[in-house]
Amino acid sequence: MVFDAWKWLGLAAQVVFASRFAVQWLVSEARGQSVIPTYFWWASILGAAALLAYAIHIHDPVFILGQSFGMLVYVRNLTLRRQRTDPQTTT
Repeated sequence: MVFDAWKWLGLAAQVVFASRFAVQWLVSEARGQSVIPTYFWWASILGAAALLAYAIHIHDPVFILGQSFGMLVYVRNLTLRRQRTDPQTTT
């Protein structure tokens, strides 16, 4: 079997991306309510960025579009979360 760094990157990205759901589930169970921890958004960004790199490498426009749009959503959610918790932000 030939070592293919791009396939390993794609696989690792999928693991990071999928881990966000496991963490969200565990945190929600621990708190007894639905919670989306900050880790969820960071894992989303990291996983999507790596998957986007893989999609660009394999020249898949559908995959590229999907990951690009997702990145915008994940970054925006982190921005909103930061604004909500930043003591210098006025409401």
